[in-house]
Amino acid sequence: MDKSSATAVFESLSSGVRLDVFRLLVKKGTEGMVAGEISTTLDLPPTNLSFHLKAMAHASLVRVTQEGRFQRYRANIPLVMDLISYLTDECCGGQPELCMNEKVINVLFLCTHNSARSILAEALLNHIGRGRFKAFSAGSSPRENQLPNPLGLQVLKSAGISTEGLHSKSWDEFGKPDAPHMDLVITVCDNAAGEVCPYWPGQPATAHWGYPDPSAGTGTDAEKLEAFRQTLHALRRRLELLISLPQEKLEKAFIQNTARELAEGP
Repeated sequence: MDKSSATAVFESLSSGVRLDVFRLLVKKGTEGMVAGEISTTLDLPPTNLSFHLKAMAHASLVRVTQEGRFQRYRANIPLVMDLISYLTDECCGGQPELCMNEKVINVLFLCTHNSARSILAEALLNHIGRGRFKAFSAGSSPRENQLPNPLGLQVLKSAGISTEGLHSKSWDEFGKPDAPHMDLVITVCDNAAGEVCPYWPGQPATAHWGYPDPSAGTGTDAEKLEAFRQTLHALRRRLELLISLPQEKLEKAFIQNTARELAEGP
């Protein structure tokens, strides 16, 4: 595949309708579907569907065979595989298999109430982690009906960081057998660092990155908000160092020392 062919495929799939059609045909595999079946399944007007199918056939995204009065459409899977090869043939210095095998690092941030520092860290790492990291957070003893601190959520939103799904919870959730296995557990407050942690499935690496509690201040609302901003900036400096590390520094044999070395940094 060359650049012009790849561009044609992307242009064809830029329509949401065509993307839905293609995904449906991929699901049907070699069986394919006739236009009437596609129209009924996706609730698309036949004339509208016909326009999109012609565009997809022109880009070779679908293959068409005549069956009496009907035409059967099948996804051109080899074309998509060629597109993936074209996009990744220079990945990792010409070794795309290294990129494909790159493991996502699960990181759990802990503090006492899971309302401020750990929430900031979870949201920030998921925002800047480049898909290499999946962040979670929890508290050693969250209060009843605990919610994330609204000033923390305000600071995250102002920084363009999603707050969707953020909620306070006990660290007991991550000690259960069916919980996601963590690769690294980081305490971000001194209280949580000194407590006896649950058993973590998978025996993850641990580290302590201490930060003052931005919610503990007694100043004006503006001063409290600034404390949250400063905490977010401090977390960002350290997390940016973490995500920039080469993969070998994040392997199980090295990640604990790596995380603890970063605790000595910014």
